Formats: sequence, C-alpha cells, structure tokens
Amino acid sequence: MTLTSLSHGAGCGCKLPAAAIAPLLKRLAPVADPNVLVGFGTSDDAGVYQVREDLAIVQTVDFFTPIVDDPFDFGRIAAANALSDVYAMGATPLSALNLVAFSLAELGEDVLASILAGGAEVAASAAVAVIGGHSIEDAEPKFGMAVMGTVHPAEIITNAGGHLGDVLVLTKPLGAGAVSTAVKRGLPAPLPEAVAVMSTLNRAGAAAARAAGAHAMTDVTGFGLLGHLRELASASGLAAEVDAEAVPAIDGVLELLSDPGEAAVAGGTRRNRAHAETFTSFAGWVPEARRWLVCDAMTSGGLLVAVAPERAGEVPGPVIGRLAEGPAGAIAVS
Repeated sequence: MTLTSLSHGAGCGCKLPAAAIAPLLKRLAPVADPNVLVGFGTSDDAGVYQVREDLAIVQTVDFFTPIVDDPFDFGRIAAANALSDVYAMGATPLSALNLVAFSLAELGEDVLASILAGGAEVAASAAVAVIGGHSIEDAEPKFGMAVMGTVHPAEIITNAGGHLGDVLVLTKPLGAGAVSTAVKRGLPAPLPEAVAVMSTLNRAGAAAARAAGAHAMTDVTGFGLLGHLRELASASGLAAEVDAEAVPAIDGVLELLSDPGEAAVAGGTRRNRAHAETFTSFAGWVPEARRWLVCDAMTSGGLLVAVAPERAGEVPGPVIGRLAEGPAGAIAVS
C-alpha cells in the first residue's frame, strides 16, 4: 500500500483554504499579552513571545499527509517544512516534538519507524533536538513537528516589514504540488528533483537574508506563491508585482503544467488560484502553465524575501518581483 494513496491531499496541499481561514481568524479575540511580539493577526509563519529584553521564544507547528510514498523521505520533508517557519522569522530552531497520526494495524511499525527516522535525520542536521511528541490512531497518515526556537527581539524578521521598492527574492523553485499530483496519477514526473527541493533546509537562505538586512520574509508552502505573497504585502501595507518569467520551477514542472488536460494540477492549487484571482491581475500574455505555477500548492518551499534592491544579490535565488504602491495585498503578474 502506498502512502500517497491514503491521503486526500498531498503534503501542504491538504491545508484548509486560505479563503476559509481568514474569516475564522477574525472571529478570534486579539491577544492582549504585551509579551506577544508576533501573534496570528498578520498570518505570519510563527508566534513570538518575549521572555527577556534580549530573548524571545519562537513557536510553530506544522504537519500534513504524505506527499511521497517513501516513508523516510516523507519524514525528511515534513521536518524540513516544520523547521522552515522558524527560519522564516529570522530565528534559530532548538527543539521539536513529533506529531503522528498513523494506523499501525494497516501500515506496520517499520513504516512509522522510517518516517520518524527521516524526521530525526533532518532535525539532527539542523542541530535541533527531538525531545518527545504525541501520536493518535488515524487511517490517513500524517506527520509533522511542533518546533521551538529563539531570537533576539530586535532581530525578528516578520512578514510585515516590507518597504516600498523592496525586491522579492525566492530561494527555491516551485512545483512540488504538480509533481506529487502527476505521480499519483501515474504520469512521468521529476520526483527525485522535487524531493531534493522539499527536503532542503531553509537555514542557509535565512542566514543570507538576515545578513542582507531583509525587511520582511515568509516561506512559500500550501497557499502558493501568490497566497503567501499576499500575506506579506498586506501585512506590509503594500501591493506587489511579480515577473512571471522570473519565477523558478523545478525542472520538468512547466511541461507538466502545460498539459491541456491539467492532469498535474493539484486540488489545493485549484483552490489557491480561485482565491488568488480575487486579488491578482494577470497580464494577458502570461501562459496557463505559469499561472498554475505561481498558485502551486508547494510543500516545504523556499523563502520569499523582501530586501533592498542593492542587496538582493546577497540572497540565494532569483529576483521575482517587487513591493509597490497600491492597495495592500493586491498583486499584478506580468
């Protein structure tokens, strides 16, 4: 039995839609504690709580259904994805707790042991201690981590600090959602390349962004490039422009997304595009493959960094756009 055959949505594609989450969050009372430096009000990647003048705790949690069939790779990808939220805040992850939903009767102990080993390997490579966790019985397997990190309060990088004229750098190519969908449907797809992208930590990209004086940062996951860019632009009070041709794709993904039958378009990607079209204008010449790419329900994607133009070359990855004047959160793709 393959892991992905048991999942209704692959990886971060199983997230609740952004269009549904936003109104739910508005129904929650804002946090009044003055020590909360970053809460859920700006849809940032993690929460930040100050404990001393020189120390704040960064907390996040992320888990999802299988995006690949190899259990070890599933564990690696899920761990890299969970750690990414801490890196996106300019912080250093220190410890993690495993989150497991699994059926031992259906899949057996060896599969779960391999998932946990994959997660442990990535955590160890990040010098993160896995110190416990929680498990439940579930016919649809899920794995992830709750991660704790630290940062100096003056060094937090949120998604709300973008400046007018900042350029946008993306540190990883997109398209994992398309690859996973193609594999599930029996189509040839660049799975090894996608696994390599998803299992790579965002540690180096985050360190480079901090050194370059990044003004704002987020990671690109299940809501797609446009969904996460909208959160950054909205929180920064700015609009954004994206150069469609500059957005990097995993090798072979644009060919998958050029299929007129749209066989590699994930359900999460379709939801992302329907939502994105409420705040995004596309130039008429932008091809369908690239419209789908910027909405791809990415898993363990790269960092989207808003940085001064003169320092963009210090951050690994191409410049894909900029922050501009206009309605907060509005995006133009051309």
